[in-house]
Amino acid sequence: MSVGMSKSRRGYKIIIYIVCTFLAVLSIFPFWIMVVNATRSTFQIQQSSISLFPSSFLLSNFKILMGKTFNPITGFVNSMIISTGATLGAVYVSSLTAYGLVAYNWKLRQPFFTFIMAVLMLPNVVFAIGYYQMMYRIGWTNSFWPLIFPAMATPAVVFFMRQYLLATLSLDIVDSARIDGAKEFYTFNRIIMPIMKPAIATQAIFQFVFHWNQLFLPTILLTDNTKYTMPIMVSLLRGDIYKTEFGSVYLGLALTVLPLFIVYFLLSKYIIAGVALGALKE
Repeated sequence: MSVGMSKSRRGYKIIIYIVCTFLAVLSIFPFWIMVVNATRSTFQIQQSSISLFPSSFLLSNFKILMGKTFNPITGFVNSMIISTGATLGAVYVSSLTAYGLVAYNWKLRQPFFTFIMAVLMLPNVVFAIGYYQMMYRIGWTNSFWPLIFPAMATPAVVFFMRQYLLATLSLDIVDSARIDGAKEFYTFNRIIMPIMKPAIATQAIFQFVFHWNQLFLPTILLTDNTKYTMPIMVSLLRGDIYKTEFGSVYLGLALTVLPLFIVYFLLSKYIIAGVALGALKE
C-alpha cells in the first residue's frame, strides 16, 4: 500500500512539474518573441511575425532606432529618476501610514481607512484634467515632481502594508521600544521597517514597474523632449506614412523592459521570504 501511495505522490509531483514548466514557458514566450523580433528586419516580421530564432539585423535596427527621436540614455535616466523617486516615496510614506493605522488607537482610525479604500476605487483618469491645470498654474509642467509627489499617497500600497502588519507585527515590540525610550520615528525606521522588508520589496517591484511603464500622465505633463521617459519615446517610434520599422520598435521595447527584469531579479528573493514568513506565522 505504501508503494502505491509513493507512486501516486510521484505521479502527482510529475504533473505539477509539467504544469509549472508549461506556465513558465508560456510566461517567457512573449518576451522571447520580443527579443527575437528586435534582431529581425521589418520584412521578416511582416512575412512571419513569430520566429524562435534570432536574425542578423540587430545592428541595423539599432542604427534606425538612434536615427529617430529615441534617445535611450536620456529616456533611461528620466525614467529611472521618476520611477525610483516615486517608488521610494510610495513605499516609505505608505508604510508609515499603515503603521499609524495599526500601532495607534485613535478615534478616526477606521473612518480614515475607509476613506483610503474609497479613494482606491476611483480611477486616476478622473483627476487628470484638474491635476494638469493645477500643475500648469504653479509652473510644474515639464518637471518630474508632479510624477513623483502623487505616488506618496498610494491607497493600494497602504492597504497591502496594513494587512501585512496586522499579520506579522506584535505590538509588544512597539511597547518595549517605547519603554526603552525610543522615539516613534526611530522605532519605525529601525524596528518596524526591517520587519516589513518582504512587503516593502514586493510593493517596490510593483510600484517601480507601474511608474516605469506609465504613459498617460507623463505624456500630458512632459512636452520637452529632453524630459521624455522611455515609454513616451517608444510610443513615438512611428515611421512615415509609407513604412514603419518594426524591428527598431521591438528593439526599443526590449530596451524599455530590460531594467524591469533587473529590478525584479534583485528583489524577488524578498518576495519568496515574505511568502515563507506568512506561511510560518500563526
